[in-house]
Amino acid sequence: MNTQEILDTYSQSIIQIETPLASGTGFYLQEYGLILTNSHVVTGLKEIVISSKDLKRCEATVVYDDPKYDLAFVKTDKLQVDSLLKLSQDDVHDGDKVVAIGHPYGLNYTATEGIVSKAKRLQGELEYIQIDAAINPGNSGGPLLNDKGEVVGVNTFIIQNSNNLGFALPFIYIQEALDAFLSLNKLDIIRCSSCLNLVQEIVIKNDYCPECGVKIDVAKKRREGYTPVGTIKTLESILKEMGKDVALARRGQRMWQIDIDTACIEIAYYDNGIIVADASLCRLPHINIEKIYHFMLEENTKLEYLQFSINDNAILLSYIIVDSSLEEKNGAIALGRLFSKATIYDNILIKDYGASIIQREDT
Repeated sequence: MNTQEILDTYSQSIIQIETPLASGTGFYLQEYGLILTNSHVVTGLKEIVISSKDLKRCEATVVYDDPKYDLAFVKTDKLQVDSLLKLSQDDVHDGDKVVAIGHPYGLNYTATEGIVSKAKRLQGELEYIQIDAAINPGNSGGPLLNDKGEVVGVNTFIIQNSNNLGFALPFIYIQEALDAFLSLNKLDIIRCSSCLNLVQEIVIKNDYCPECGVKIDVAKKRREGYTPVGTIKTLESILKEMGKDVALARRGQRMWQIDIDTACIEIAYYDNGIIVADASLCRLPHINIEKIYHFMLEENTKLEYLQFSINDNAILLSYIIVDSSLEEKNGAIALGRLFSKATIYDNILIKDYGASIIQREDT
C-alpha cells in the first residue's frame, strides 16, 4: 500500500487526544477494544478528551498508564471503525518503508513517510525503531505503519534540533504490555517503573508501589487530577454555571472553544493578563462593504461588554477584559450576551448584508 492508501484506509482509527496539559495522537485497535497512545500524552490524567473523523469530541478513560514503556491504554464505547488496524507480527529491518500518521501542531491526519534508519536503537533500557519520517510535537502516540498498513510501533519521541531523528516504541513491547494488561482483567492499572509490576490503582497506598515501595509519580498525578486555579478557575466556573461542558471546551490550559449554532466562540487567556473571547461569525462580502461597516459601527455604540472587529476578512464579535477585572457575575453577563448574540448577528450579517459563511473544520 502506498502512503495515500494507508491514510485513506486507516484514518478512522487515528485518534486526536487532548488534555488541559498536552495534546497528541492515539490509534484504535478494535481487536482489543483499546486506544493506544503515549503515557506522556495523557499526562497522568484519568479522563481525557478524544475525537476522530467519525467521532465528535468526547471524554474517554485512561485504564492503563505505563511510564516505563511510555504507553497508555484508553477505553471508550463510542468508537467503531470499518478498517481495523492490527499489530504487525513481522520483524522490522533497516531500510523498511514506514509511514507515521498523527496530528502534529494540530494539523489533523498528517502522514509522513520514510525508512527505518535503525531497526534496534538502544535508548536507556529499551530498544526503539529509529526512523527518518518527519514527526513533530502532536505526533506522539500515533502509529508507525509498515507498507502493509500494520502497526510496527508507537511514535514516541524525537531528538530536538535534529534533522528527522525520530523514535518509535516497537510492537513487541506493545504486545507484551497488552497481554499483561488483559491477563489481569482489571482496569486502572499502573506499571511501576522500578520493579515493572502491574499494579491496580486501588491497592496503591500514599502513591507507593505495594511490591517494591518506590514512589509512583503517575499514581499521584492520577489521584490529584487536574485542578484549575486563579483566573482559569474563575473562567471555567463561569462556563460551568452557564451549562457548558468545560472538559470538552478546553483546547489547552488557557484556551477554550464553544460552538453555538453557526458561530464558533474561542476564549484565550494570554500571558500578559488579557482575556479575549472571540465569536468568529462570518466573512466580509465582496460588495456593499460600506453598508456592513456602517451597521457594525452603529451596533458598537449600543453594545455593552461586546464589540465588533475585523480580522483579515473575518467578522468577530468580542469580549475583552484584563484578568484582574474579571468577576464571576459580570463575566457571566458578558459571556452570556456573547453566546446569545453571536448566532443572531451571524444570521443578520449573512442574510441582510451578504456576508459569507465560514467553513469550519470538524474538531
